[in-house]
Amino acid sequence: MIYFEDLEVGAETYFGSYEVTREEVLEFARKYDPQPFHLSDEEAAKTHFGRIAASGWHTAAMTMAVIARYVVGHEQAGLGSPGIDELRWKKPVYPGDTLHVQGRIVEKTLSRSKPEMGSFRTQTTVSNQDGVPVMTFTSIVLIRRRPTD
Repeated sequence: MIYFEDLEVGAETYFGSYEVTREEVLEFARKYDPQPFHLSDEEAAKTHFGRIAASGWHTAAMTMAVIARYVVGHEQAGLGSPGIDELRWKKPVYPGDTLHVQGRIVEKTLSRSKPEMGSFRTQTTVSNQDGVPVMTFTSIVLIRRRPTD
């Protein structure tokens, strides 16, 4: 189990990758972001995207899937997250792209009110198969401290 005490500022983690499919881009857009450039080749061609692009919110959801699978597989004593800061969609994500998710711990802080826990901030970069960053954000994660018996 990975606890607060095991984390090191500056440590980097490669969380994994995600294959973006046309079917999933269309399904997400129909349900959550039904803008024409997410749903129609013809409409997308009229925009700066040039072709159907994934919703930024879909990119965030795919990224979360990669991170959550990694965290569950590595038994982190996580307690959820109060949010993210500085979310930026830097480049479009297209069907056929492969997203790669990397994080770097930039800060860790003990809780003043709850001595059994702390938090850390991770600068996350999502890049496509060409190494081009498509999304960045800073996540805040709550985590248990190592039990003392």
